[in-house]
Amino acid sequence: MALGKDYAAQDCSLARALEVVGERWTLLIVRDAMYGVRRFSDFLVHLDIPRAVLSARLQALLEAGVLAKDGHDYVLTGRGRDLWPVVHGLARWSEEHLSAEPCRLFVHVGCGGRVRPDGTCPSCGTVVPMEDLEIHAGPGVRHRDDPVSQVLRSPHRLLEPIRI
Repeated sequence: MALGKDYAAQDCSLARALEVVGERWTLLIVRDAMYGVRRFSDFLVHLDIPRAVLSARLQALLEAGVLAKDGHDYVLTGRGRDLWPVVHGLARWSEEHLSAEPCRLFVHVGCGGRVRPDGTCPSCGTVVPMEDLEIHAGPGVRHRDDPVSQVLRSPHRLLEPIRI
């Protein structure tokens, strides 16, 4: 018996959220959009995802209002940007409970402090919006050779488009 694709029988806010972001690859697509990936071909090569799956996930994110199209680019909407605490929190949870070293470090552009799991900067005490964060390769990052990974080896401001 195949698993259902929705949580229609659930009366739960988390279930409704999973309707949008709960399928495999979806949060990784959102994460990459936060990192600045905009083009279909760049998502494809960086995620190493089947073309048909990527197409379906992007279409679902467009329909849910998480992404919007701007010419050939996929860009996060306000709704998509609001997923930042979830993506950041899950990554930090993984570092704490599943691995020893972080793959990515998030640094407050304003003062250089490394952002805590709750999104605050220990140097200045503010909750840092994602627009003011720079991503750095952490000690746990795997060095892949795809063009997106190569760009992300150097500090890169979140949401700044990656152009390959």
